[in-house]
Amino acid sequence: MRLEKVTKENRRQFIQFYRNQYLNKDNKRNSGNRIVEDIVKGKSILTRSVDLGPVMIVDGDKILMAAIMAHAHRMDAILQIAFFESLEYSDLAFELLFNYAKELAVEKGVSKISASLNIHVNYGLGFLDDGFDKWQSFGSNHNPPFYNKYFQDRSFDQINLVSFYRELDSLEDIISEKLEKKLDDTYRVRTCDFRNFKKEIELYSQVNNIAFADHPFYYERDTEEDWELFKDFKYLLREENLLFIEKDNETIGFLLWYPDFNQLIKPNESVGLKTVIKNKLFPERINGMKIVEIGIIPSEWNKGAILALFNDLHKRVRGKYDYFESSWILEENKKSLGLGLRWMGEEYKTYKAYLLNI
Repeated sequence: MRLEKVTKENRRQFIQFYRNQYLNKDNKRNSGNRIVEDIVKGKSILTRSVDLGPVMIVDGDKILMAAIMAHAHRMDAILQIAFFESLEYSDLAFELLFNYAKELAVEKGVSKISASLNIHVNYGLGFLDDGFDKWQSFGSNHNPPFYNKYFQDRSFDQINLVSFYRELDSLEDIISEKLEKKLDDTYRVRTCDFRNFKKEIELYSQVNNIAFADHPFYYERDTEEDWELFKDFKYLLREENLLFIEKDNETIGFLLWYPDFNQLIKPNESVGLKTVIKNKLFPERINGMKIVEIGIIPSEWNKGAILALFNDLHKRVRGKYDYFESSWILEENKKSLGLGLRWMGEEYKTYKAYLLNI
C-alpha cells in the first residue's frame, strides 16, 4: 500500500475514481465532478490562490482513497483534506493519508488541519452524519458513515451543521398583510439581472464577504472565483434563482435557490449538457427545490430582511414544488434565521466538519 501524488500521467485514474464513487448509486448523484476535474487538470482559477496537491492511496493497482490537499492563501492557518473519498473503510490507508497531511502541514507552517471543507464553503462543507439512505439533493454532500469515523478516531474537533426540510403544501402565508406592507415599505427584493450577470456576481461576492466574514470556515472571495463557479451553472438557472434584497437603495443581502437538478440526472450520469437540455424540456420532472445560501450583512440581522426574502420566495415557488430542502447551517447559528426559522420546517440531515490543532 502506498501514497501516490497525482500527476499528468495518473490524473485520469484519480478523476475516474472520484466519478465512480457517485455513479450507479440509488441516492447519490455526481454534481461536483466538473469542479474536481478542473482542479486536478489545473484549469481552475483556484490554482492562483490555493496550493493544491491531489493524492491517492493505492494498493497494487487498486485506488482505495483519494483527496486534494489544499492550502488557501487567504486561509493560511489551515491545511485542508478536501474532496475526500474512500472506496471502503481502511484505517491503514487513512493513516498513510493522515501522516502525509501532518507532514505537509508542518512544511506549510500551518496550525490546523481541516476535513470536509472542499477548498471554499461554496464548493462544499460537512460530511453527512445521518440520513444516509435519503436522497442527495443537488449541491449536497453524500458519504458513507465511516468517513466520520476516520476523523473522530483521530480526535478532530467536530463542528455540527444541520439542514431543514418542509413539505410546501403545509406552508400557509407566513406573514400578515400588515407585516407584509411594513416589509415592502422597508425592503425591495429583486431578481438577478442576467444582462449584467458578471456585475451581479461581483455584487454577490461583495455581500458574501461581508455577511460571512466571521464564519469559521469562510475566507474572502474575489469576483473571478465566484464567476468561475457561476458561469457554466448559469445555463441551469433563471434570474429568480438569485434574489437580492435592498434597503435605502443599497444591497444588504441575497438568497440563492434552485430546483433540485439531481432529479434530472440518472444514476450513471454526471451533471452536464444533458442536464441543461432536460431542464429546458422537462422542468416539470423536478418536484423539489433547494435553498442554497442566505447572506445578510451583520448590521441588518434580526431586522426583517430574511423574512422579506422568504416571503418573496414563497410567492415564487408556491404551487410549483412539493417540498424544499435547505443547505447546511451551522447549528450554533440557527438563531440567526430569526423569524425565518418558522418557514424552514423541521431539521432534516446533520453534517459534521472537522478541525485538528497540530
